[in-house]
Amino acid sequence: MNKPVLAVLVAAGLIGPCDPPVGIKDGVLVGTWGGENAGLIAAGTSAHVHIACTYGNVPQGIEPDRAGRFDVPGEYVLRAHPVAAGASLPAAFRGTISGRVMTLTVTVTDTTADTTAHLGPVTLYLGREPKMQMCPICRRPGEGDGMPK
Repeated sequence: MNKPVLAVLVAAGLIGPCDPPVGIKDGVLVGTWGGENAGLIAAGTSAHVHIACTYGNVPQGIEPDRAGRFDVPGEYVLRAHPVAAGASLPAAFRGTISGRVMTLTVTVTDTTADTTAHLGPVTLYLGREPKMQMCPICRRPGEGDGMPK
């Protein structure tokens, strides 16, 4: 075996296996999770979500359980592009995380109209920028949305 190859193998053995980051720090979801026409940006103390031309906010950290599941309350705007119209409505953000992959569903309840809307499920990947097509990600948590940084 030549010396450069041996050096790489020894270094890899000293460093250990390369475990990909799972997007959870101190038990709380963090990072940018992106997919096709969907994204979630988590700052540890809050999160911002887009699915198609809609968006919502979670005003708390998202803490997945040991199985990677989460179910947190927040609010959601169903008519957000090209101009946000309508009130923020109560919403449930539910999902599962397995390594670097998240499946997310948002359920929005409009109590004034007595209707419920389901968005998703969408598949998101840690470290991937969301591909939003016509509707861009508008902000990260804490940037002019009244949410804590």
